[in-house]
Amino acid sequence: MATRSTIMDTNSFRPGATDELPESIRRLAARRERVLGPSYRLFYREPVHLVRGEGAHLFDADGQRYLDVYNNVASVGHCHPRVVAAVQRQAAALNTHTRYLHGAIVDYSEDLLGTLPDAIDQVMFLCTGSEANDLAIRVAQAYTGGSGVIVTSEAYHGNTMLTSGMSPALGTAQPLGRDVRTVPAPDGYRLAAAGPAPGGGNDLGRWFADQVAAQIADLERHGTRFAAFLADSIFSSDGVFPDPLGFLAPAIEVVHRAGGVFIADEVQPGFARTGQAFWGFERHGVVPDLVTMGKPMGNGIPISAMAARGEVLAAFGDSIPYFNTFGGNPVSIAAAQAVLDVIRDEELQAHSSRLGAQMLAGLRAVSADHPAVGDIRGTGLYIGVDIVTDPMSRRPDQAAALEIVERLRMRHVLTSVCGAGGNVLKLRPPLAFSSADLDLFLTAFEEVLATLPT
Repeated sequence: MATRSTIMDTNSFRPGATDELPESIRRLAARRERVLGPSYRLFYREPVHLVRGEGAHLFDADGQRYLDVYNNVASVGHCHPRVVAAVQRQAAALNTHTRYLHGAIVDYSEDLLGTLPDAIDQVMFLCTGSEANDLAIRVAQAYTGGSGVIVTSEAYHGNTMLTSGMSPALGTAQPLGRDVRTVPAPDGYRLAAAGPAPGGGNDLGRWFADQVAAQIADLERHGTRFAAFLADSIFSSDGVFPDPLGFLAPAIEVVHRAGGVFIADEVQPGFARTGQAFWGFERHGVVPDLVTMGKPMGNGIPISAMAARGEVLAAFGDSIPYFNTFGGNPVSIAAAQAVLDVIRDEELQAHSSRLGAQMLAGLRAVSADHPAVGDIRGTGLYIGVDIVTDPMSRRPDQAAALEIVERLRMRHVLTSVCGAGGNVLKLRPPLAFSSADLDLFLTAFEEVLATLPT
């Protein structure tokens, strides 16, 4: 039997469970299912009908305000006025594709590349993170001459045919590609409880590098040349594993020694979210060969990018002309430039670092005596709360995690779950999240914990 998708099915509405819903929600959900088909998913037992957003807040059709502790795509805040104004101005002037000269895309490219390591000196634009990862894999394969790709065991990297086959979080009904291998998530919380790993000691970085090396060897044993290790540096879908600082570096050394490239999927950890660095990979002291980005770079406007070392891109670019019709169009570029400007002008990286530290401390304080909360980990405004059956076994408790999510939703706080067990609360609010918002969230979270059995 196929396993369900951890990222799509765990915290999802069941279309058949409509008897207790308000009439307006029931009717809209039924109409949606009829015209959009069965693959789409809604959140929560009672779906939320949203009509407006502002900062870190969302409003439903009845005017009820919700605190958004989940939507990282609206990176600088829902409907940020500077992003909205930039889109409006450019939409009123011109919107066309990249086969005409336009100064804004060159200006933005230079600005964006200025945030990256010097070795990464070229960038290509697309519309979605899935497309960016798809292109990065093609570039890596052209550069290395190989086809083998390694990802983590609960990774999500996109929904194209190529990237779906590299996204085990979609469940086993979506098969992995023939030349794809997986390594376990770097779950230091559970590895520490299990004791020293054979040959790896207690060093998470060495252990993880050994896992990557083993899968490279397996590819070679099957006659498949290794091309790339594709990972996001916060391991978001795997359960949020950002630490210790630098633990990813030994694995990247293994990748390079084997002739492969490192593709840093920065759709989630990039653009100042981790607080400690502008890019998630920087926390590990590594320089990727390819960097992919997604819609957070445009605050939700469809834009994505793949940045590259010029020598890595050359094998693909010199032989294959690539054209993404409206990737990097002037309106999307205007949104992306506004996001970069807002991050700098509003000092959102420092804000993310400061407020994230406060969130970690607050969560640990209100959870200190509750056995369901096994671990709290994160960096900046990206935090995972690991819900367990008991602190000794550290066994994932999906039922309790979902109950927490639903009870937060009843208190008008929105979040969801991740991880192989579907038991890790994924907290990644817009960077506009404020100290007052944090107080609201911690109050709601403490109230919810008090309603759970101890």
